[in-house]
Amino acid sequence: MEGNLASGPAPGPARFPYASWGPGAATIGLFLALSAQSVFAGVAVAIERPVGGEDLSSTASVVLQTFGALAFVVIALVIASMGRVPWREAVARLGLRRFDSSAVAWMGVSIAAYLAFAAAYVALVGEPEQEDIAEAFGSLPFQVLLIAVAAPVSEEIFFRGMLFGGLRRRLPMLLAALISALVFGGLHAFTGISAVPPLIAFGFILALLYEKTGSIVPGILLHALNNSVALAAQ
Repeated sequence: MEGNLASGPAPGPARFPYASWGPGAATIGLFLALSAQSVFAGVAVAIERPVGGEDLSSTASVVLQTFGALAFVVIALVIASMGRVPWREAVARLGLRRFDSSAVAWMGVSIAAYLAFAAAYVALVGEPEQEDIAEAFGSLPFQVLLIAVAAPVSEEIFFRGMLFGGLRRRLPMLLAALISALVFGGLHAFTGISAVPPLIAFGFILALLYEKTGSIVPGILLHALNNSVALAAQ
C-alpha cells in the first residue's frame, strides 16, 4: 500500500492524482519559478559583470544552480500547501510517497522505452549535441551534487509532482504528460536544441512512470541515473 516517505499513512488523496491544485495554479507555479530563475541570473550577472561573452565563475554558477533548484522545490511546496495544508500532506500531494515492488518493473519498462527512443533518434537525426555544463561547477563533488542529486530531486518535484500533478487534475494522462514534458524539454534548450526532443521523451516517460507507480521517487532514481551516466560520459 502506498504511503508517503515518512512513517504512518499517507495524508491527502488516496488515489492519483494527489494534487489539490489544477492547471491554473500549476501554470502560476511555473511562471513564479521562471521569474525566480531570471532574477537569480540577473543578480549573478550584475555582481560578476562578465565581459565579452565570458562565462560566470564556478562559484557563481554553483550558487545560481543551487538557488534554482531550491526555487523549484520551494515554489512546488507553496503550490501544494495552498489552503494551509500541513507540510506532510503537501509533500505527499507532490508524489513523495512510498512505492510497492511493481514500480521496479515499471522502471525497467521506462528505461527500455527511453533507450528505444534514443536509439531511433540517433539513427534518424544523429547524436544530439549538448553543452557540457558540468565544467561550469568546478570540482567533481559540486558537479555530482548539483547534476546527479539536486537536479533530479528538484526537477521531479517541480515538473512531475507540481506541474504534471496539477495538469492531471483536469486533463487526460497523455495530454498532461505531453504538456509537462514539452515544458521540461523546452527549458533545457540552452544546453543544445538537438538534445530537446530526447529530453521531451524522457519527461513524458517520467510522467507516465509517476502515474503508474503513484510516486515520484522512481522517477528521481531514473533521473539521477540518467544524469550520472551523462556526467560520466563528459
